[in-house]
Amino acid sequence: MSKYLIFLNVVFAILTAVALFFGNSEVFVFAYIVVYIIVVGRTLMTPGRRKTRRYLTLAYSATLIVQIFMLDYVVSGNSDLDIPENILRRVVGSIFLFLPLFVSKYVASVKYTHYYIPPVGETAAVGISELMNTATGIKRLAGFINESKQKLSIDNLKSLAHDMTRHDSYHYVNSKSLTEEYFQLARASLDDPNIYIIISKTGSPASEFISVFTRKQYNHASISFDKNLKTTISYNGGEKVYPPGLNMELLEFFCKSPESKIMVYSLSCNAEQKKKMLDRIEKINKEGSAYNILGLFNNRQHKPNIMYCTQFVYSMLDDVGLAYFEKNNKKISPTDLVELDYYRKLKFELEITFG
Repeated sequence: MSKYLIFLNVVFAILTAVALFFGNSEVFVFAYIVVYIIVVGRTLMTPGRRKTRRYLTLAYSATLIVQIFMLDYVVSGNSDLDIPENILRRVVGSIFLFLPLFVSKYVASVKYTHYYIPPVGETAAVGISELMNTATGIKRLAGFINESKQKLSIDNLKSLAHDMTRHDSYHYVNSKSLTEEYFQLARASLDDPNIYIIISKTGSPASEFISVFTRKQYNHASISFDKNLKTTISYNGGEKVYPPGLNMELLEFFCKSPESKIMVYSLSCNAEQKKKMLDRIEKINKEGSAYNILGLFNNRQHKPNIMYCTQFVYSMLDDVGLAYFEKNNKKISPTDLVELDYYRKLKFELEITFG
């Protein structure tokens, strides 16, 4: 058995023993994060396509969210099982500990065998030298762990897990969240010869979670019809006031931490293009919408008005002939809006920091 498998066996044995005898919610979340860092670290250091590593990392991230959410569900009193809470928590929590290994086995059985992480007791060798054979891989793992410690804190993960219950990537959950006052304000801005594109680093749990894997500061995108940003709009979580989907955004929405900031760019357009864009927004508002939280992990769109933020911004621009680069809108990220501006169509307007 390789040194890596011995290490993995020891880690799982210790974590399982601690979980079964002393486990509480905090202990389990810590154990899940430890296993998460191990499996993602191996994925990042395993040779292969960057895209494959990214998708597998996102799969492990989704598994981590499921682990925390299900643990919280079982011990929160929502379960109908008539079992003492402490026993149920420890047994179920210990079972959840092995979910990443099932993900690894499934991925390997489908196609990518070199990403397979053998479970405890399996003797298929994976040499430690294979994992640590380059300084780049070690540096990548060290950077990932250091960055993850703060962004994947227990509080952030719990907040994210709770928020997941409000989302639905298959049905419209948001309807008419935009008021007539919003549309009046937007129409008053039709004579402004620009549309405004905003990319933001909000510091929210979701933003911090995403940034660990995108390695980007800015992980949210919005548009505004006016320079003062009073008509800012995008797909978001609704700030727990409105359901996730198409919602208005106030400047306060972007300030979730001392490091929060936004970048504002203008793009030339005419009143007819802005009106057409506004008409579509009004149509979505009436039909209903939902934030496509699963869009972070796959490209499928189950209904026309189920999108994530950057997909919404790009589709708005594309619909009225303002798209200044070509990319599948199901694969677009917030920083693409700036980084792919090869023809310099955007004009930088300002940066706002909230610290």
